[in-house]
Amino acid sequence: MAIPQQSIDFIINEETGGEGYYNAVACHPVWPGGISGITIGVGYDLGENSLQAFQQAWGGALPAADITALTPAIGIKGGSAAADTQLQQLVHQLSGISIPWAAANDIFAVSTLPHYEAMTLATFPGLSGLNGLCIGAMVSLVYNRGTSLAGPSRTEMATIHNLIQAGTPAGVPDQFRAMTRLWPTVPDLQKRRQAEADMFQQGLDAMGIA
Repeated sequence: MAIPQQSIDFIINEETGGEGYYNAVACHPVWPGGISGITIGVGYDLGENSLQAFQQAWGGALPAADITALTPAIGIKGGSAAADTQLQQLVHQLSGISIPWAAANDIFAVSTLPHYEAMTLATFPGLSGLNGLCIGAMVSLVYNRGTSLAGPSRTEMATIHNLIQAGTPAGVPDQFRAMTRLWPTVPDLQKRRQAEADMFQQGLDAMGIA
């Protein structure tokens, strides 16, 4: 992979709250709300994955009974009253499942992260030529927000795409910071975007790009 351990550790911490919090709270399937689905491990969204992808990624890491129990959550994403109710019920039904920290990290490293890195590099042409910290910041962003560049909530992501493609990445950190407008009451996401901006800037500094 093209991203350094610093970036990998950052994404894991942001997605899980760290090992201590994960083992105490987040080791069980959760529904983060919004348009997300049931999430396990290091931000693995069952609503965003097919049954085949889920079974390939997790089949060797969890007991067969847990795989069977989690299967009804595949493809279900929040955003409607009916889906939200179903997801809330699923969280209750799946509360007895515990995903070990080691398994969560293994699946993230072997399956999930390479997939998101490939998606990120494909979405932002020219990114592969930048420092690994720049790539890591972008992978973190895509892991959190996806790859869509369309619509008013994606203005900054589209601008980042254009800056990188044009070979003028110096303006990218400011776009991360501008993106915080989307979460005026969610300090955790504001801090994540600021930290990603700083990480991207570290990569630029290492390349001597002002």
